[in-house]
Amino acid sequence: MAVTRSASATWSGNLTEGSGSVSGTSSTHISDVPLSWSARTEEPEGLGGPEELLAAAHAACFSMALSNTLFKDGFTADSLAVTADVTADKREAGWTVLSSHLTVVGRVPGADQAAFASAADRAKDGCPISRALQGNVELSVDATLEA
Repeated sequence: MAVTRSASATWSGNLTEGSGSVSGTSSTHISDVPLSWSARTEEPEGLGGPEELLAAAHAACFSMALSNTLFKDGFTADSLAVTADVTADKREAGWTVLSSHLTVVGRVPGADQAAFASAADRAKDGCPISRALQGNVELSVDATLEA
């Protein structure tokens, strides 16, 4: 069964001086996130941008995928703290998302570092957001198991 999630955005003004916002329409949890071009390409100064939303989506998706991968390997995570760093830069074709680097620190009873790193690498390749990015964006993961 397919699922669809939706969001809407508004924009006023030109690209460099205008502003807008984005909201999720499938839920009420993402609401009126302010956007600006300078927040995407310079210092965010409290505003958001699509790359930050992509990072949030990737971190959330990966955390769930890693939890599932660990469970299939016989482990249940006490905690997984995930950060996604999405990098974009101006290229010949224009601004382009280049990479998404995941960093995860986990507490997983019974797992060792090798098992945790293996699960993280498989989850990086298997989460739906990663699969959407594969072939277009460099994906990487650093996984650290806490004692």
